[in-house]
Amino acid sequence: MSKPQQAGAVVVHGGAGASRANEDGCVLAARRALAQLEVNGDALDAAVGAVTTLEDDGRFNAGSGSVLGLDGATIEMDASIMDTRGRLGAIACVQSVKNPVRLAYAVADTPHWLLAGDGATRFARAIGMPESAPVSERQRADHRKIMTQLAGSVPVMPGVNNQLFERFWNYNTPLNLPEGVACDTVGAVVRGADGHFAVACSSGGSAPSLLGRVGDTPIIGSGFYAGPQGAVAATGIGEHIVRHLLARTVYGWIEDGMPLDQALQRGIDLFAPEIEVGLIAVSRLDAGACSNSDMPYSKMVQR
Repeated sequence: MSKPQQAGAVVVHGGAGASRANEDGCVLAARRALAQLEVNGDALDAAVGAVTTLEDDGRFNAGSGSVLGLDGATIEMDASIMDTRGRLGAIACVQSVKNPVRLAYAVADTPHWLLAGDGATRFARAIGMPESAPVSERQRADHRKIMTQLAGSVPVMPGVNNQLFERFWNYNTPLNLPEGVACDTVGAVVRGADGHFAVACSSGGSAPSLLGRVGDTPIIGSGFYAGPQGAVAATGIGEHIVRHLLARTVYGWIEDGMPLDQALQRGIDLFAPEIEVGLIAVSRLDAGACSNSDMPYSKMVQR
């Protein structure tokens, strides 16, 4: 019996907890990824193109839409890429880079797989990556809104407020953040018509967070994974996602033959309902998304 004809497929998400009103941005990103597949058929180029589109959008928590940390002054971003051709790269806590996902792609061409902090930022400067725009008033206003809500009757002090630090730094309980504030991450998974898979993710941080905080986005097997049977990207509160090695766990179920939609739902069911989490994935014959909260996304298949 002949195998069913495989077609290229793309799934893009804009973050668990983000507004579905932003879904047009995901649609545009998915269309650009499909267009890139038509150009050279490379799944990773398509995934990076999709995530770059979301980083440039400004409405998503990545790239130009990244959030300020708890100090109210600093933005630190993470990103990752992986495919079934052996390419793997990630960056963590990078500052002032326009498109962190492209920096993660560049890391894959070095002897390393992960660069962090000042070293990642210096690498970006050395290879001529564009710097990000200055922090906008919208980003500052969003930070003030979050801090005011978290502080309640506690005055918000410059820098790290000790009472806020003690109450919120470790995410032991879900935070009641303003509507539309995503936990972190945008991402894309791609199946090329040639059978190769790729994933790319980017995060503008978690609001609020201490400087140096790293979530699931650049951690292989947690926020992202690609293998011979598919690719998976996760979004949500990274402090919870990493404890389940969520992307690799879901990939393992797909690899074992579980239907993709069932594997995604099983992954979501690992978390309490109040912990926002989302997943997207592609397999050899399917593509899908699942979340326990609002999550803008788009799924497209080549015709």
